[in-house]
Amino acid sequence: MNILLTNDDGIDSEGLLSLKKHFDKKHNVYVIAPTKEQSCSSHSITMNSPLRVFEYGHRIFAVSGTPTDCIMLGINKIFKNTSFDVLISGINYGGNLGDDITYSGTVSAALEGCLLNIRSVAVSVVVDFDQVPQYVHYDSAIYFLDKVLELTTGLDSSDCFYNLNVPDKALTEIKGLKITKQGKRTYKDVIVEKIDPRGKKYYWIAGTPVSTGNGEETDLFAVENNFASLTPLHLDLTNYKYIEILKNFNYILDK
Repeated sequence: MNILLTNDDGIDSEGLLSLKKHFDKKHNVYVIAPTKEQSCSSHSITMNSPLRVFEYGHRIFAVSGTPTDCIMLGINKIFKNTSFDVLISGINYGGNLGDDITYSGTVSAALEGCLLNIRSVAVSVVVDFDQVPQYVHYDSAIYFLDKVLELTTGLDSSDCFYNLNVPDKALTEIKGLKITKQGKRTYKDVIVEKIDPRGKKYYWIAGTPVSTGNGEETDLFAVENNFASLTPLHLDLTNYKYIEILKNFNYILDK
């Protein structure tokens, strides 16, 4: 296969390098990723400054922009003569679960791949940020990614992309893979206020995650219970329930 790799952690991230090492064994691998970390960049594109592209090696490029910039440049310019079988975004250092996917550069790169009709998977390893791990189990994430690629072969990619989250555990400690829906997660103490040495206030956007209303079918519940989670996502944000609720309010403007 022709596989396009990207991420939001930057061109030198361990997760991206582990993917390249794995897929180089059997496939044609192409890499285009940000020059530096672009976490929480969501689906943003760079409009008010030029983008610079740096060649790091054979079919390996870094872009001075967001993950979405990378995919747009990669597909439409740098690799424009290549037809890709799959786009993989990751492996992200940290989970992309629940409402957090709306902020995620990792997930948004896969979304952009879907817009371009490429089978696309965002993959993340769910680390515990309260403890700095000595070893991150990217190998476990790759194992489940391989399973997802087998599972999704031949499926229509025009309105679906995939969000895979794998606990940061040895494979023997993970119970299996669950097909899930997006859960709900809120945060407490979101804004942290500090005082700088000159007595002026400054702020960090941070917060402690709180899971709310998550049943057994959600991504958050799956990962919390030592399962890998695969959530199919799509591009249509329409709330069809509210179309039914509001449709009686259609009216014709008198002119």
